[in-house]
Parts: sequence; C-alpha cells; structure tokens
Amino acid sequence: MKAALEGIRVLDLTRILAGPWCAQNLADLGAEVIKVERPGAGDDTRGWGPPFLRDRDGGETPDAAYYLAANRGKKSVAIDISSPAGQKAIRELAALSDVLLENYKVGQLKKYGLDYASLRAINPRLVYCSITGFGQTGPWAHRAGYDFIIQGAGGLMSVTGEADDQPGGGPQKVGVAVADLMTGMYATQAVLAALFHRERGGEGQYIDMALLDVQVAMLANMNTNFLVSGRIPRRWGNAHPNLVPYQTFKASDGWIIVAAGNDEQYRRLCEAGGRADLHADPRFRRMRDRIDNRDALVPLLAQMIATRPSDRWIGDLEAAGVPCGAINDIAQVFENPQVVSRGLRVDIEREDSGPIRLVGSPMRLSATPVRYALAPPRLGEHTAQVLRELLGYDAAAIAAASNSGTAD
Repeated sequence: MKAALEGIRVLDLTRILAGPWCAQNLADLGAEVIKVERPGAGDDTRGWGPPFLRDRDGGETPDAAYYLAANRGKKSVAIDISSPAGQKAIRELAALSDVLLENYKVGQLKKYGLDYASLRAINPRLVYCSITGFGQTGPWAHRAGYDFIIQGAGGLMSVTGEADDQPGGGPQKVGVAVADLMTGMYATQAVLAALFHRERGGEGQYIDMALLDVQVAMLANMNTNFLVSGRIPRRWGNAHPNLVPYQTFKASDGWIIVAAGNDEQYRRLCEAGGRADLHADPRFRRMRDRIDNRDALVPLLAQMIATRPSDRWIGDLEAAGVPCGAINDIAQVFENPQVVSRGLRVDIEREDSGPIRLVGSPMRLSATPVRYALAPPRLGEHTAQVLRELLGYDAAAIAAASNSGTAD
C-alpha cells in the first residue's frame, strides 16, 4: 500500500528527542527523512548509554539504545553546517525538501543563512519548524531548554509525586522526557496541518514550537481546575484530585490500580469486596461525598483490598465491571498478551548488528499503514548516496560538505 506521506521529503536538523521524535513519526507515515548530523559526533544521544547496540560479534556499536528509540526510518547525512560547503549543501537540500525541522538556539541558523527567511526565498513551499525550549519570542527565548527544566518551570513537577506531608513527598519528574515527547507529537501535528494548508494554497509556512508552551498546555484539567477555582493544584501521588477511589492500593501480595470513576463503579467495588456497608454509608455514597471524606474512606478501602492477592482482585473487579489493573514493569509489558497481539515490538534489520528490537508506532491506519523501511542509521551512512543522487555531488564536493576528507 502507498504510505500517507509518500513523496514528502523532510530535512531533519534536530537532535536529542523532541525533533527526532517528530521526524520519526513522519518517517513512519512514509516521508523520506534525511537526518543531518555533525561529522564525527552525530546526534548527542548516540553516546547516551549504556546500553549500546551490539554488533554481530557481540561488541558494542557507537549507538546507544536511547538514539535507537527516536531515529528509525531516516537516512543519516554527515554535513558540517559551520562550513560554507556544508551550508551550501543544506540550502540545496532545502530547495528540494517539503519540510525542515531544526532545534538550534534562537537565531543560530541565521548566521549560516539557514533561517526560515533565507530558505523561504529559495523554496516558498517549505514548511519550516523550529523547536526550542521557550520559543522564538519572549524574555526567556534565549535560554536553553531541557526536558527536566521544562517539567519544573512548566508546572508538571508541582503536581507529580507524593504529597509534601507523605513519606517520600516532594516534587518528582516523570520517568520519561514527556515534555520532549509531547512537543514532538505537537510538532508532528503542526507539520501535517501546514502541509495540508500548502496543498490548498501552495505556500509553506513557519512553525514556532516551544517545550514550555507544550508543557503548560498539556496540564489540561489541572490548568482549568486552577483557572476556575483560583486554587493551586497540589501533588496527589497516585490519587486523583477529582475522583475517589482512583489510585493504587496494596493487595496481599503487591500493588494494583483501582479506578472507580463513578458512583455505580464504586458500589460494585464495595460489593465485590464484601463491604456493601461502605456504599451504604452516606459519607461515601456520592462522588462529591467521597472527595470530601477521602481521608476516612481510603484507609477502609486499603484494609479491604489488603485481604486478597492482586490476581484475585483483578479477576473479581473485572467480573464486577470495576476498572482496575496491574502495575507492570517493562519486561511484563512486553510479555502482556495484548501488547504482543498488537505487534508493538518490531524488528528491523541493520547491516552491522542484525535485527534491532524496537517499539512500533501506535498509529493504525487502514488504507495507509505505517512502514518501517530503515533501521536507525549509522552516523553518515547515507552521506554519499544522498548528496550524489539528489545534488549530483562528486567525491570532492561530498568531502567538502562533510569536512571528512573522503567521500565515504
């Protein structure tokens, strides 16, 4: 089947996670993605191990697992953009591209003649997406933005972690770089919208994506809780500010999640636990009552759930129609029959290592399914191929652009 973005070329000047995540999404959807990397060094995440990918003989390759997570489906081209020859190559590639992604500091590419205004002059149809920590405008625009810093500055850590008065209480970052990842997802959406606009009007446009903007936006109901009430949300640990019981509980042999999102589910929970009295109690009958009397109810439910093992609780609650679940480690996730059935693990062949185990895209399109055409590339693996085929460069021109002294 034809891929949704077949025929679209993306020039990816990004590194680390937010930009590469966007570019990988576009590659999964069928775009040709040319990843431009620093000669001899490449994307910073290539070195963010251990673990590192193993070659066919069991030795370590230069590529960390972190890099593999966000760079499948791309061609790696090593170009020195600080050199005139490298800048010329980028301009010529941009002239033949539909999308350019970059995450350099504000204004840094302008000194190379690679900013939006310069490239738009040679390709008015170009969709140019800049990703920075704080955006192109405002008093913080010059600051470097890292996911951890953004999680703090953008409010996420103020609502993540155990409450201050609980053991282990205090601010906590999320276990993955969620500000980066969500920015990559929003950037993907913005690029697709810009391409759709171009199809109707013929012109590209500029996209200004900021991690801080995304982090603030994604606080969702926490934002509106504050804006409506004026009360600053606090950390609830594994509990929920608007639903009770909606949290973790310790069964006799381990932890489970109970997510009774309405009064009927709460009634079924109580009956499944042999504690119908907890539903009959007027302090707990309605959701609003349970929120007001959370401190009285939760210890009673904890005592009830501690009487049975986790597997039995999950079976009993599923039979009763009460949302619940286990808390799996990642090994258990990939053993989960639902995860296996959905094909979330994919193997992609790479010449130096053999099959690489990766996580597949969650996008399921019936007419234009995602594709996994290329493994995460070795540094500069496609330099000669791309510059010869697209720009007609000879060996000397390739060496000049890549500052390597050799074409391959």
